[in-house]
Amino acid sequence: MNKIYPSAILLLFFLSACKKETPPPPKPLEISVLTVLNQDVNVESEYTGQTYGLSDIQINPRVDGIIMSQNFKEGGFVTKGQVLYTIDPLPYKTKMDEAAGALAESQASLAKTKADLDMIAPLAKINAVSQRELISAKSAYSASQAKIKASQASLENSKIELSYCRIIAPISGLIGISKVRVGDYVRPGAASVLNTISDLGDVRVRFTMSEQEFLRLFREFNKPNSSLKGSGAVVSLKLSDDSVYPETGKVSFADRQIDPSTGAITFEAAFSNPDKLLRPGQYVKIGLLTDIRKDAIVIPQRAVIEVQGIYQVYVLGKDNKVNMQIVKPGPAVKDGYVIEDGLKPGDKIAMGGTSLLKNGSVITPKVIQWQLGQTQAAATK
Repeated sequence: MNKIYPSAILLLFFLSACKKETPPPPKPLEISVLTVLNQDVNVESEYTGQTYGLSDIQINPRVDGIIMSQNFKEGGFVTKGQVLYTIDPLPYKTKMDEAAGALAESQASLAKTKADLDMIAPLAKINAVSQRELISAKSAYSASQAKIKASQASLENSKIELSYCRIIAPISGLIGISKVRVGDYVRPGAASVLNTISDLGDVRVRFTMSEQEFLRLFREFNKPNSSLKGSGAVVSLKLSDDSVYPETGKVSFADRQIDPSTGAITFEAAFSNPDKLLRPGQYVKIGLLTDIRKDAIVIPQRAVIEVQGIYQVYVLGKDNKVNMQIVKPGPAVKDGYVIEDGLKPGDKIAMGGTSLLKNGSVITPKVIQWQLGQTQAAATK
């Protein structure tokens, strides 16, 4: 009996182990699912641009000399007619005084030659003096008149040069950092720039577009029933920190030619700048409405899986099974893609986001709502 008892216990142990229940199968993954959007979509193309003031006026000296004073705050606002710099006026005042003396001398000479002519002319009529003397008197008088005009012109020119010693703001606007300091010697010339004033009431933005895109848009705008005409070439602007500028702008003009070195054409748009946030030289992104898709299929960009140039999404089928579907994405719009082929209205797609989701997986769908631009709006809050 002692030998049988341990064997019986071992048998009972194995029988009890076999009676344990097998674990239940794992629950299907809970995956967010949404119905593709089917709506009209405004497609904006994005271009890189650079800002300019409404007027960007360079300040150049028109006479040479030493800078005597600087009469503005760098980076501040100046008004039209304000004195910005003064150049040492002494050499030009001396020149003006010399010109004034020369004019007085010419006037005295004119008076003398006029008196001589008035005296000789009656005598010549009665042959009391020779015709040679009359001609000589007339010549002297004419020469004095010419000298008067030359002296007057010289005096006027010296006055103008003296006035150039006070460098005046040609427009009202924001002035930059001075390129010269008091005591510096300056001289006229295009390369000699003292400063720049920018009128920032409105700001110009220049951006380029490829020749192919220009041709497509030109033809579209000139169609009689073009849906783009209603936009009026309105543009949006995005700053370097990806924030959207609150004011919309309008395309002012296009350049007369395609740049042969780049194959692009330059456009200019104007934006109001009430807060003076925009400054010349900023690099920005211009958004221009270039297409309107009617009844387009739109899905979130994060629902699309791209592998070696092939774009795929998980489509929810029967019995909550997902199937991998190849799609052809069109233009990106905000946080979504316009899908040109591969999906139809009413299709439901899974958002994915997990490596456990495979083609043919059975899921527990969690229906969510999505609107175009929803992700971007949430990020800005």
